[in-house]
Amino acid sequence: MMKRGIALAVVIGIVAVGVAIAFTSPPKLLSIYDAVSGGGKGVQRTGSAVAFGGHGQTLDVWAPDQSSQSPRPVVVFFHGGGWVKGDRDAYAFAGRALASRGFVVVIPDYRKVPQVRFPAFIEDGAEAVRWTRDNIRRFGGDPDRIALAGHSAGAHTAVTLALDPRWLEAAGVAPGAVKAAIGLSGPYDFYPFDKKRSIDAMSQWPTPRDTQPIEFARADAPPLLLVTSSEDTVVRPYNTENLAAKLRELGAPVEAENYEGLSHEEVVMALSKPFRGMAPVLDRSVSFLESAM
Repeated sequence: MMKRGIALAVVIGIVAVGVAIAFTSPPKLLSIYDAVSGGGKGVQRTGSAVAFGGHGQTLDVWAPDQSSQSPRPVVVFFHGGGWVKGDRDAYAFAGRALASRGFVVVIPDYRKVPQVRFPAFIEDGAEAVRWTRDNIRRFGGDPDRIALAGHSAGAHTAVTLALDPRWLEAAGVAPGAVKAAIGLSGPYDFYPFDKKRSIDAMSQWPTPRDTQPIEFARADAPPLLLVTSSEDTVVRPYNTENLAAKLRELGAPVEAENYEGLSHEEVVMALSKPFRGMAPVLDRSVSFLESAM
């Protein structure tokens, strides 16, 4: 009887794990896989569910284990999810990756469709930058060396904040506080809207072109690294190509990468330890940040 009970408990445990996996998002699964693969070696989450802004938002902070006498450069990383899903915890792999290379990393949550529409998630991003500027020193970060980064919808936020100064100014942050930005697989030139997610997120704004980062390309923009991939069918490479071309035409500092054979998801997956061999996304991002900051 005891053996049967143990066997039943094992079966129940396996089923429970299977159910948990079935209801876990792919980015969260990747973060779990990254952690068990050693992605967390040498780093720690120094802030968890820290409140910021005026709408109940929270953020996490990742940092190297080893303390430093000098404040470290900071990256605010905005997660993807098509403006409808995603959360800071699921993108822990990105925080660990950049923290393992010496950065203090802030990963904020933000409000999403259908509860809000543009520009609420941009405003939340600006409030995260404001929190970072005001508080990151106590986490070992340098408030004078802040860069932005993001994947997909998060790249849209990062690049919008870097190019369009009104959102940071409205949050009480001088646009010059952002020293650089990285966009991974981001939508920057997608009007007129032709997909449900962009229609739902953007179409209610009365001046729809104001939702497009390319409209705010300027010669005095901070340095940008824009990354895309040849097999991205979610956010087509022309978004990166068009924005990079316009910035170059204006004389702005911009670098662009197109990774052959990678999908939309694989670009950000390449930050994680298990999939880092797919493309040098982490190395390229770090070298760019080190030169820009």
